[in-house]
Amino acid sequence: MSFSSAEELSPRESVLVERRYAALHRFDERIPALYRPPIDLPKEVLDWVAGWGGASLFLTGHIGVGKTHTAWQTCRRWLEVQYAADRSWRGTPVIKMFRSTALFDALRPDAPSGEGRTLVRELQTCDLLFIDDLAAARPTEWTQERLFELFDERYINRRPVIVTSDVLPNHLSEVTGPRVASRLAEMCRGSVALLRGDDRRKEPRP
Repeated sequence: MSFSSAEELSPRESVLVERRYAALHRFDERIPALYRPPIDLPKEVLDWVAGWGGASLFLTGHIGVGKTHTAWQTCRRWLEVQYAADRSWRGTPVIKMFRSTALFDALRPDAPSGEGRTLVRELQTCDLLFIDDLAAARPTEWTQERLFELFDERYINRRPVIVTSDVLPNHLSEVTGPRVASRLAEMCRGSVALLRGDDRRKEPRP
């Protein structure tokens, strides 16, 4: 359902428009400067956003093809769609983002007391979770167990995850452990986008 014209906005639609503007403005301030410019999103990504019903999204491709940029802009598009007139969010949807290396570091067993458990609970329950470059992390048995807690909770409650990685979901067992890899493969079934192109970092700057 689309909003009415500006002259015909109902009080509820006016509130949604204001909330959407404020939420997108706050989110834009969180996006790293490199990934703020809008880009054309692949058809698979647009289809995922339009038909989202709890499924997750896996972005893969060679190094430098723009997976992280695509993921940030996908999060923004997802957030925008949540304020459509036919949705009923209470408050602002919560999006959490973590690079895998930082996430694994935060989940290590010698992290400050209680912080790792608190973080897992936050990432289990947020409305959308974006984990960047999942294959880059160096796992331990401890971090794999915490990662399983995180993914299993999101899996059984159909809370979406956006993952970027250089490898496919079913090739992540060495990093995530087989239980997480299995769940992630099912969560992203039908929503794996292969990004193609050259390494953008090697292109001359304008």
